[in-house]
Amino acid sequence: MTKPKLPSDFLWGFATASYQIEGGPSDDGRGPSIWDKFCQIPGKIADGSSGDVACDSYHRVDEDIALLKQIGAKAYRFSISWSRVIPLGGRDDLINERGLQYYVDLVDSLLAVNIVPVITLFHWDLPAALDDRYGGFLNKAEFVADYTRYARVMFEALGSKVRHWITFNEPWCSTILGYNTGLFAPGRTSDRTKSPVGDSSREPWIAGHNILIAHGSAVKLYRDEFKWRSGGEIGITLNGDWVEPWDASSSADVEACERKLEFAVSWFADPIYHGHYPASMLAQLGDRLPTWSAEDLALVKGSNDFYGMNFYTANYIRHRAGTPELEDFLGNLECLFVNREGKIIGPDTQSVWLKPYPIGFRKMMNWLSNRYEKPKIFVTENGTSLKGENGFSKEEILEDDFRVNYFEDYIAAMTDAIVEDGIDCRGYMAWSLMDNFEWAEGYETRFGVTYVDYKGGQKRYPKKSAQAIGKIFDSLIKE
Repeated sequence: MTKPKLPSDFLWGFATASYQIEGGPSDDGRGPSIWDKFCQIPGKIADGSSGDVACDSYHRVDEDIALLKQIGAKAYRFSISWSRVIPLGGRDDLINERGLQYYVDLVDSLLAVNIVPVITLFHWDLPAALDDRYGGFLNKAEFVADYTRYARVMFEALGSKVRHWITFNEPWCSTILGYNTGLFAPGRTSDRTKSPVGDSSREPWIAGHNILIAHGSAVKLYRDEFKWRSGGEIGITLNGDWVEPWDASSSADVEACERKLEFAVSWFADPIYHGHYPASMLAQLGDRLPTWSAEDLALVKGSNDFYGMNFYTANYIRHRAGTPELEDFLGNLECLFVNREGKIIGPDTQSVWLKPYPIGFRKMMNWLSNRYEKPKIFVTENGTSLKGENGFSKEEILEDDFRVNYFEDYIAAMTDAIVEDGIDCRGYMAWSLMDNFEWAEGYETRFGVTYVDYKGGQKRYPKKSAQAIGKIFDSLIKE
């Protein structure tokens, strides 16, 4: 029997996102998001699908709550569809009371069965009207004001009931994939074969800067007016993959590893914790990286009560010589899965970007803790797809031993980081509660611990991994 190692108040559960599970794209007055529009463009989604139905969670609150209770979840992280609450998104636009009530009812239902709600205010689905009006993230004054008013609406509705708030999920994805490569909504890029608009060399950095200011503005609002209601906390969730040098004997590859982390994580975390952008980014980007006004920096610096950590995989990093391309967003380097000796960093999954490397989880926690002076960490996403899973029979899908092993190895690595390394990690949310719309990959890729039968009325069937996670934490958490 494993000796308990985690405190009794360690918060574990499962995570989802609004556009990936809710469906009901126009039900009860919801307005379109940039993802609704993006999915309508031929060729943008692998299987030509959209989130129009997805898991139909907008109509299945009771079913989802029952699922969470069945698999023993202590917490549930979900996101708000901004355009469901404020269909046109703006600070002077009407609130959709029916859309807001959906989330009030969801929170009440969770609390009724002692499941802790963790709310993400923004998980990529910007109201389309704001993108149409002023370019969304690219307009600092308008976006910050509109986002702050939206945050106020949610804090007023749920600030006395919800103690855990996340401002933005993975702004790296919103900015780089949305404004550099064009692979995600709104699809802006310098590549004119993909989009007629966009500047990959400048727009991602502008968008990221404005997201940080909006984050800081919402945090100040929460701390000033709402934190006292529940004693809650608020932070941002950032993604970042671990790195190993392609050639361990190469100082240039070792340095490139640090640069990769800085371009992916420190781009957002350094201003929050240190009050400036990383030197490596300033050196490469120059005046393309916006400068901080004293007023904006005052909002951003110190604006995390906790660090939200999304973690999945790792890469080998090989430096590049010479001048980086203007569109480069990695830090003048290559991300690889095979090192100089021919060693593969981890097994294949359905996702081309994801190869499991559990020791990287522990290493990443230590890197974050060292760079940011031991912040409180919540793991807000961790999970895996499974090679070919969508083509399996239902019976095969339910026996997801690969995913079980992934969770066992990653949770063990996290526990070692907490117990042996002294990392201040307070919670863990597995991605995802159920199979769902996997953005540009459509429904070809499944990440859920619950099988969703998209052809059988979205019925849910817990996989082996759904029960395994609870057993793992039961063995680790002190009573």
